[in-house]
Amino acid sequence: MAFEPPSPDQLRAIGDRLSLVITEEEARLYAHYGADLAGALSRIEALAEWLPASAFARGAPRRPEPAENPHNAWAVKLLVRGRAEGKLAGKRIALKDTIALAGAPLCDGTRFLEGYVSEFDATVATRLLEAGGEIIGKAVCEFLSYSSGSHTSLSGPVENPRKRAHSAGGSSSGCAALVAAGEVDIAIGGDQAGSIRIPSAHCGVYGLKPTWGLVPYTGAASSEFNVDHLGPITANVRDNALALEVLAGSDGIDPRRAPGAAPAANYADALACDVRDLRIGIVAEGFGHRSSMPDVDNAVRRAAALFQKLGAEIREISIPWHRDGVAVWLGFALEGYHANLMLGGGFGGNQGGLSWTGLQQRLASWRDHGAEIPANLRLGMLMGDYLRQRYRGFYYTRAMNLVRPLAAAYDEALGGCDLLVMPTVPRTARPLATGPLTPQEIIDQAFENIDNTSPFDLTHHPAMSIPCGLVDGCPVGMMLVARHHAEATIYRAAHAFETAFDWRKLPEGAEREAQNQS
Repeated sequence: MAFEPPSPDQLRAIGDRLSLVITEEEARLYAHYGADLAGALSRIEALAEWLPASAFARGAPRRPEPAENPHNAWAVKLLVRGRAEGKLAGKRIALKDTIALAGAPLCDGTRFLEGYVSEFDATVATRLLEAGGEIIGKAVCEFLSYSSGSHTSLSGPVENPRKRAHSAGGSSSGCAALVAAGEVDIAIGGDQAGSIRIPSAHCGVYGLKPTWGLVPYTGAASSEFNVDHLGPITANVRDNALALEVLAGSDGIDPRRAPGAAPAANYADALACDVRDLRIGIVAEGFGHRSSMPDVDNAVRRAAALFQKLGAEIREISIPWHRDGVAVWLGFALEGYHANLMLGGGFGGNQGGLSWTGLQQRLASWRDHGAEIPANLRLGMLMGDYLRQRYRGFYYTRAMNLVRPLAAAYDEALGGCDLLVMPTVPRTARPLATGPLTPQEIIDQAFENIDNTSPFDLTHHPAMSIPCGLVDGCPVGMMLVARHHAEATIYRAAHAFETAFDWRKLPEGAEREAQNQS
């Protein structure tokens, strides 16, 4: 790529677009200065781009055959062996296909990114390998990670292993499906509106969205800087806690660092604690949404009440702000996603941290593939651009300021409770369509699951979905929310519930010999 200085006519056209009045004389002057930039810009192009090193040998990536990809959850298979010893020794791991792994493709659910190969390993990949993990592939995700269903990836829908021919949820659809199918022990997903927790709920696995900034986002494709999270999805609580121990902590590159207490070093230690002194608040506003299924609400209420058998204090509480959380997220996300993901090529500006030119340039090529963009993302782009042009950022900036009272409402509730509880998703996984979806169906299914999950991406509280029952054979997820940096409290409660009750048999016949009961 070589810099071509703009002509006076090009600058006048840009001026018109920016509502500037540029005379011919000014345009010639600006063109002169533009030509003077050629030396500096050429030097930027010539200098070697800094990217993290990749220390572990790996095999060649390959597209899996249909027979070895029964749920359409694998985007690519390969083998990267980590150290011989470590906390994750022997653990098979998949990465969401938004996470850089040197030598492996990164498609983010699209076709227009096909052919792009990551040049380095994301921080999370390096940490998993250094802890003895074995990365065996990358998991399918939704188109640019913009759906809470599993129906928008251009590689096809991801099927739920727990309930065949049903949605796996999104956007980390393949991650949850691979864990539920037993093909991997750990998957690393991304969460901007619930994309770790929603598929975990639908697939009956454990998915944690950590406190914002606890897990470095370096080397993952960004949807919107302020809501980007990476976290573990696992088949049990212990593996989740061990994975977070490995992943947590600043890498000195990612600028997403939440203020507050330093993260705990050994989350697995919390699993040895009982819950007899925990105060758990069942959030009334987390139930009865417009898309809620009464059976799901009832299953979560019954499951939450079981904590009382383990000695915890249970009470219903009210957080009226919670009902406004999804509205604030939408006001924030429409313009924010459009500016960062579509206009900014996935990296935006004024954020610091690591960008990488290869992915940014390929993401910017969406303009040549407009016909492939699904209706839900088209809606987001159109509304995001309309709001920016017509209202000049009013709703985005207003939503940003509304995050503070929203977070304060949760903090106030968490002053009297150790955990907040509600359904992860208001409904169970819906059947996958047998034919093409209409634009309305694509949109509705993309956004129907985020009422309870999206507010905590804005406020940055840690939240985890744990399986707590079945409705018509579909898993139901119960979400546990804690104070910032209190992931250990979540793990403590989740492990106590997992140990005491068999979620597959709830509400009846589920109680085991509960070691934590007095």
